[in-house]
Amino acid sequence: MLKANIENFLACDAAYEEAGIVLYGAPFDSTTSYRPGARFGSRAVRSESYGLESYSPYQDRDLLDCSVFDSGDLELSFGNTGAALADLEQRADEILQDGKLPFLIGGEHLVTLAAVRAAKKKYPDLCIMHFDAHADLREDYLGTELSHACVIRRCHELVGDGRIFQFGIRSGDREEWNWGRGHVKTVPFTLKEEDIRETLKELEGKPVYFTVDLDVMDPSVFPGTGTPEPGGVSFDELRRAVTLVCGNARVVGCDVNELAPMLDASGASTAAACKIVREMLIALSERR
Repeated sequence: MLKANIENFLACDAAYEEAGIVLYGAPFDSTTSYRPGARFGSRAVRSESYGLESYSPYQDRDLLDCSVFDSGDLELSFGNTGAALADLEQRADEILQDGKLPFLIGGEHLVTLAAVRAAKKKYPDLCIMHFDAHADLREDYLGTELSHACVIRRCHELVGDGRIFQFGIRSGDREEWNWGRGHVKTVPFTLKEEDIRETLKELEGKPVYFTVDLDVMDPSVFPGTGTPEPGGVSFDELRRAVTLVCGNARVVGCDVNELAPMLDASGASTAAACKIVREMLIALSERR
């Protein structure tokens, strides 16, 4: 059984035995291809959450009424990517075996691979919903297959064709776009409600891993990320979209990643990340 963390995200202080959702942090950014700093994202989300209210006026629900346990950040090896992923997979395995939903806070996007590995073992027919600015479908990045630029390609090797649904993508090299057309389903540039609802109908009853790269937001509202891409969605568009998915899909695991808090000294990016996590937790708790 996991032990309580000293500093929790907002109101996530339920006992492990009672919790339906378990947070765990991945302070890892060793494969970041541009600006580092995402390793501090999970810590910042937790510590800065105290500046927010637990009540969501958007959903008229309060995180205080949800049973969420915060297990804290793992201590990960920055020099050994494989070992870091193995440790994260083990934590997700433990949470899943106890019948709870693992909610990972990154960290760079490669950490998603560990969580998907764990979820795929329990749910062989696992599907993935992916919000991001980047396709992350490279075969390798500068010769490295374990990179945040390759994470969805590695996930595809686990789940196969027709099981990955991408939204908001606006960046990738030509090979990624060409390969993706034959293997994943992509709605580029936007997070339109009608597109998401159509996918939710297709995924009805199926186990879904939901991964949110926060750089899907435009850098004008979310500059605190390692690889900013102009042309993204607003905070409110993302909030509506994640609430829609978490409140309607059969989500069996999820993550929020790629906040690099030091790259936005104003703290606005961290506040946005905290609110997205809060809205997801409330919607997930209501569905469960």
